[in-house]
Amino acid sequence: MDLKKIKEILEEEPAYRLKQVKKLLFQDLIGNWEEATTLSKELRQKLSKDCPISELKAEKVLTSDNNSAVKVLFVLKDGLKIESVLMKHEDNRKTVCVSSQVGCAMGCTFCATSQQGFRRNLTVDEIVEQVMFFARTSKKERISNVVFMGMGEPFLNYDNVLEAIRVLNDKDGLNIGIRHISISTAGITEGINKLADENLQINLAVSLHAPNNDLRLKLMPINKKYPIEEIITAVKGYIKKTKRRVMFEYLMIDGVNDSPAQAEELSKLLKKILCFVNLISFNPVGHSKFKSSSGWKIKKFKEVLEKNNISVTQRYRFGQEIKAACGQLAGENL
Repeated sequence: MDLKKIKEILEEEPAYRLKQVKKLLFQDLIGNWEEATTLSKELRQKLSKDCPISELKAEKVLTSDNNSAVKVLFVLKDGLKIESVLMKHEDNRKTVCVSSQVGCAMGCTFCATSQQGFRRNLTVDEIVEQVMFFARTSKKERISNVVFMGMGEPFLNYDNVLEAIRVLNDKDGLNIGIRHISISTAGITEGINKLADENLQINLAVSLHAPNNDLRLKLMPINKKYPIEEIITAVKGYIKKTKRRVMFEYLMIDGVNDSPAQAEELSKLLKKILCFVNLISFNPVGHSKFKSSSGWKIKKFKEVLEKNNISVTQRYRFGQEIKAACGQLAGENL
C-alpha cells in the first residue's frame, strides 16, 4: 500500500478522489482494488498494477487458547520476516502491537528479537500495513490502540515511525486516537527529546528493567551509550514539555532484579517523576536461563513501590503459549 504512489496516480483525478480512496482503504477496508467499485475500471486496473493494497504476506497465523491474542508472521517483499500481535482486552479494546524494524540492534539479553540481530528498518507502509491486516480481518472489531512494542527500536527508525503514526491517526484514515498510540524505547535519548518537540499526545514507555547502571548494562548493552542518568534527564525534559505521564517498563526476572532492596532503589530513582511502573513477568525466550519472578516476589516488589508512592501496574500476559508475549517476537518460522 504505497500511499505516496497512490497520491501520484490520483494527481490527474478530481480533487475528491484521494478522500474517496482513503475511505475505501481505511474505512471500507477493501482487500483488493477490484472491490473498489466506485472507481472506474481503468483506475482500478492501474492501482492494482502499480499499488498493491498489501505487500505483506501472512505466512502463519496463531491464535492463543483463549482467543485473546493473535500472532501473525509476515513475509516482506524482500523475503525478510516480522511478527505482529493483535490483543483483545476484556473491555473490548483491540490493540495491535507492531514491529518497526526487522530484527533489533539493542542486544537485550532477555529478548528474542535481539538474538536475531538487525537487518533493516521497516518503511512507513510496512508499519501501517501490519495494522491494516488486523483491521481487515476483524472488520466488526475496530482497532482502538496501537503500540510500538514489537520487533525493533522505534526511535532508530524515527521518521518512518512518526509518519506511520500520522497515517494511523489521520481522521480520513483509521482515525486511531493519538492518545491510544504508544511508543516503547530502550532509552534512545535523542528520540525522547525529538518526540517532546512533536506536540503529539503519544504515550511514551521506557524499557528500564534495572534500578542501576551496573545491572542494566548486563541486561541491556545499550546502557553503555545511554546510561540511566541521561535517560531520566531526557524523560524529565519530555514531561516538562508535554505534561504527559511516562511509563517505565520493568521486566521481573527471578533472582536478577526482583529483590525488595532493588525495589527501594528503583523508588529513589523515580521519586517525584510524573510516571508509573509497569511490572512485566519474564516470558521464556530461546535458550535463555532467565526465569520469571514468582507471584509473591512480584507482589512484594509492587508493595515496596507503592509504599514509596510510586504508581505501579502489572501487565497482563497475552499469548505466551504462542510466543506472542513481551520479548518473544523473533520473526522466525512459527
